[in-house]
Formats: sequence, structure tokens, C-alpha cells
Amino acid sequence: MVLPVLMLVVVGILTFGRYMDYTQQETQLASEAARDAGVNFNPPGTETIDAYITAQATGELLNGSSDVTSPIQVFLYYPTGQSNVVGDSVRACVTATVRLLPMLGGVTSAQLVQTATMRIEQLATNWATTDNPAAVPSQCPMT
Repeated sequence: MVLPVLMLVVVGILTFGRYMDYTQQETQLASEAARDAGVNFNPPGTETIDAYITAQATGELLNGSSDVTSPIQVFLYYPTGQSNVVGDSVRACVTATVRLLPMLGGVTSAQLVQTATMRIEQLATNWATTDNPAAVPSQCPMT
């Protein structure tokens, strides 16, 4: 009688741990992307900052899986409109879509979104924001 309840608790703990790991990874990637944009980092080769940051993801967040139905996407933009001025802000938003409770056959999905905002310290010459504001998902805060 206790075993089904115990198993449900264990599955819940494991699932919660996975989603916390996804969230922590997205937070780290968003922070790195915002910092790179703020200091005008020039990624190696011909990569853009968002492609460079996406390549830094590991495992399921990079390749997708049965849990991660949409791998991460990175968006760089100015949160207060178009402004490439030292002292203003640049924001990185990292998104991924995950299935909730896939171990129990759940088909409900949720979009994990993490953002980081940094001060622009050098004018952007090595990267560009998303030209079309409509391309930035509505979950990414614009202000």
C-alpha cells in the first residue's frame, strides 16, 4: 500500500531534479551570453554569440530528447528598444521546451525561460541583436 505512494514521491523528486538542472544550465548560458554581448566578445571562427552559447549547452538541452522537445534557443536584444550605447543594457534570453512528467506518460509541455541582463561596456561590433522584435518569444521580458 505504501509502495505506490513512495514510487510517486521518488519519480517526483527525480523529475524535479532534472528540471532544476535544466533551469540552472539555462541561467548559466544566459548569463554567459549577456556578458559576452556586453563586452563585445568575438566568438572563434565565424560563429555568432548566440550560436557559440548554444554550442556550450550539453546533453538534452543541446540535442533534444524525449524530455526536451525543443532544444535551447538564445536571443540577444536591447530590453529598452534599440540602443548600442555604453552604459545601456543588453539582455540574453535562453528558452527550451520540456515535457512535464514524461515518466508517467505526461504530454503537457512547458517552456523554460531564463534571462540575464548586463551593462554594455563596449559598443557592439561583433554581434547584432535579433532584428525582428517579433522573433523574440513573448516569454522573454522586453522591459
